[in-house]
Order: sequence, then C-alpha cells, then structure tokens
Amino acid sequence: MIQSIFSKLSVLLFLLTLFYCVSCNEQKDRKEVTEEELPTNHLDLNMYAKNHIESELSIPVNEKYTLSIHKENLDGDDKIDAIILVNRYEYALEEAARSVNPAKQAELGFMGNYNYFFYFDGALNLISPPLAIPSSPMLPLKVSFENISSASYKDVLIDFRIRNASYKDFYTVLKHTPRRIFQWKNFDSLGTADATCFLFNFETGSYSEAKDIVISKGRLGAIPKKADLFIYEPTIQNKNKKENLFRFFYLPQKEKYVTFK
Repeated sequence: MIQSIFSKLSVLLFLLTLFYCVSCNEQKDRKEVTEEELPTNHLDLNMYAKNHIESELSIPVNEKYTLSIHKENLDGDDKIDAIILVNRYEYALEEAARSVNPAKQAELGFMGNYNYFFYFDGALNLISPPLAIPSSPMLPLKVSFENISSASYKDVLIDFRIRNASYKDFYTVLKHTPRRIFQWKNFDSLGTADATCFLFNFETGSYSEAKDIVISKGRLGAIPKKADLFIYEPTIQNKNKKENLFRFFYLPQKEKYVTFK
C-alpha cells in the first residue's frame, strides 16, 4: 500500500511541473472513443454521443477522455438501446494538481465525479443527462447486462471502484429513465486480512416477476505482491461450500430490492 501511495505522489509531482500533461505510457493504453456495432439506423450514435457528452460535461476540445458504447434492449420495445460510459481520468489528475492537498487526493484514489454513464433510448433516439457515479477514475466503469426484472429485456449492472473496494449498482429502465434498484459490494479491503468478496445469483422471484438477488460469499484469488490495490482486479471464485448470506426480493410498489429484517 505504501508503494502504491508513493507512486501516485510521483504522478502528482509530475503534474505540478507540467500542468496539462500526463504520461505518454498511460495515454497509449487509453483509447479516446470505442463503439460496439450498432444497428444501421444508429450508425451516427458515436458522433451524437460525443457531441452530447462534451456539451453536457463541458469537456474542452483538448481533454483526453474515454467513451464506450454498449448496446442492449433495456426496456422491452423492439429498439436497441445503449449505455454510454465516460471516464475523465486526465481531468481528475488536473483537478488534484490544483487542489490544496494533492497528496491527500492521491491517497484517496482521486475520488470524485469523474465516471459517468448516459442512457440512450433507441425508441426516442435521445441520450439522457449524465448520471455521475462518485468513484475512483483510475479505473473506468464496467457494465454488464442481466435478465432480472423481466425475461424480455435486460437490466444494467455497473461496477465501480473506491480505493481497494469495488461496488455493483443495479439499474432498471422505468419510463425512459434508469433507476437504481440495488447496490452491493463485489469486494472490500483488498490486500488486508479483512478482505471479503461476494458472488451474485439470480433466482425465481419470491414476490414479483423480477428475480431474487441471492448473495453468497466468494473466495479471492491470489494477489501479486506488488499489485496496486487501487486498480488491481482480483478473481472471485466460488467457495468449496456455497454459503448464501442474503436473499433480496423486488417490491414493485417501492421500486427497489428489500430483504427480511
């Protein structure tokens, strides 16, 4: 952990000297724009998304950021929707360099509103305002899709990092708007004796069409000694004996998941 913090302090000292620069090695690994294949009627989504996002977030033309588009049917109609992820790591470093205590910002993993997602509604052909996920920008958001609320469309699962912990947010689209219905940790206290991790399973719903979310304890894979715990992504495996810790079920009247006390 000390080595990890020392390396982040070195980055900040470099930024204070060359205020608007970041290392060339970092930027080689950071693509500015990526896009999955989209239906022919949405071939202009990449440019539409880029213009919309730069306007909504007031991103200057010289800022390097990442943008990725992930398509799926998210509301049950016959149109393809999309989740658009945005990461502003360079901007986070610049803000840290301008702060009163840059070293503290590095120690906290540059936490702030630098990771965003947007929802593209295929039927309306519109992109939502930004939805910020306060997190560490050292890793971009990760998105996956599951049939949880319904068999006819997917829900959105977004993973994000806070220092040496990872969280998973669950969203479903209601009335053209993504709504968060659940949150839990993927892992916590990585690299310490108190480290924990979890696995998610989806089973037939107890009280509605939406599936129950069943959480069990996992087992962390081996972590390299010199791993940066703020960005290392561990493997999470099943334990030899499955141990279900919690079962959450969806209540439509509350539009969220709950469990018994």
